Amino acid sequence: MITIKEALTKKDMKDYVMFSFDLYKNNPYWIPPIIAEELETFDKTKNPALQTAEAHFYLAYKDDKIVGKIAAIINWEEVTILEKREVRFGWFDAIDDVEVTKALLNKVEELGKKHQMDHMEGPMGFSNLDKVGVLSEGFDQMGNMITWYSQPYYISHFEQLGLIVEKAYQESIFSFKDIDPTQFNKFSGLIKERYQLKSLNFTKTKDIMPYVDKMFDLFNTTYSKLQSFVPINAIQKDYFKKKYISFINPEFIKFVMDKEGNMIAFAIVMPGFGQALKKANGKLFPFGFYHLLQAKKKSKEVVFYLIGVAPEYQSKGVTAILFEEIYIVCKAKGIETCIRTPELEDNIAIQNLWKNFNTKVNKRRRTYKKEL
Repeated sequence: MITIKEALTKKDMKDYVMFSFDLYKNNPYWIPPIIAEELETFDKTKNPALQTAEAHFYLAYKDDKIVGKIAAIINWEEVTILEKREVRFGWFDAIDDVEVTKALLNKVEELGKKHQMDHMEGPMGFSNLDKVGVLSEGFDQMGNMITWYSQPYYISHFEQLGLIVEKAYQESIFSFKDIDPTQFNKFSGLIKERYQLKSLNFTKTKDIMPYVDKMFDLFNTTYSKLQSFVPINAIQKDYFKKKYISFINPEFIKFVMDKEGNMIAFAIVMPGFGQALKKANGKLFPFGFYHLLQAKKKSKEVVFYLIGVAPEYQSKGVTAILFEEIYIVCKAKGIETCIRTPELEDNIAIQNLWKNFNTKVNKRRRTYKKEL
């Protein structure tokens, strides 16, 4: 018999996080989160996304053993601003038993129907900067800190239970040595001169901070036309500023400004923390922090996290400036492998950014939807 329990206590939440460690303990491709950070993500007093999102965390038990978990989420800004009556589900993991998946998804349906939502979709997080999607290809590829790994049978479970594909994403990888910088080096200077632009580069995190709010404002503008996009509010800006910006090498954050000092483009590239997180195995102490610090300094892998260009500059080749600056830093650091994070397969504009980089799609993922 399968029973479902809502995780309400600190112990419940710790069990919720640790179930994934048990499920993937022998999997070489799963990247464990830092346990303390994962718990903070689910803490209403610490994560501002939960000020505008309702979330319930459920554990599935069979024979007194945890066999699955799921988060049922309503992003109320999505409902009120976009008028999209959606209940999300995320942070899903389960053993290979479709009845477990069914019981967990039923809790998501219950929340959706309680608030008169018309469909559910997932896996998704609380906001646009959370992880998204269940893997459909690339189970033999190493994960990273900003995506979910997932079991191959999840897709079968969802489809058996009547869910259909809503969005499709792809991830790509390319070798740094295959990059020919000739084109963007050539155009970067021309574009700077033509539009009177300049690039900003940093060596200290404290020098970046005065620009971060402008970057998030531009992020909101750049991505506003994408499906399900909800702008990041002021409280979330502060949260992400503290959580992520200090974690990224300042050399890997690039801004482009116009002659009036307005930010018109940005790029955030992160060191590859995957192997370091594997070694840390969820704990910063005694050695986890050391592994992460070493990766920050010495990783030969980078992850292209976010790129944004103001709409009025999107067809003017401004990305050449960003790519030139990133190339210079990556070459100096001896980077060998570059990874693109999940991008919507039908986002042709973003695909065209990479047409000269000899990229190879190595993972695909999806969100699934069901009408309520």
